[in-house]
Amino acid sequence: MKKIFFFDEMITPKIITVIYWLMLVTILISGLVAIFSTFSSYSGYNLPVVFMALGGIIGGAISTRIGCELLIVLFKINDNIKKISDK
Repeated sequence: MKKIFFFDEMITPKIITVIYWLMLVTILISGLVAIFSTFSSYSGYNLPVVFMALGGIIGGAISTRIGCELLIVLFKINDNIKKISDK
């Protein structure tokens, strides 16, 4: 507990991991809702909407991963700099 209160240990990378998984689930659910909403509409099957939803799922998952990795890299750099300064 002392490490957390004096900022010797970072909790944000753990939080980023949880947020990453929550964002992936949200992206997947919203994409599936978009796909299945085309099946339930009265206008019939709309193929471009399905492809856009699949593209949104893939693009959203990739961009979420990249964003979270960039944040984690900042914390890894901080850890490595701290190791170097301790030597």
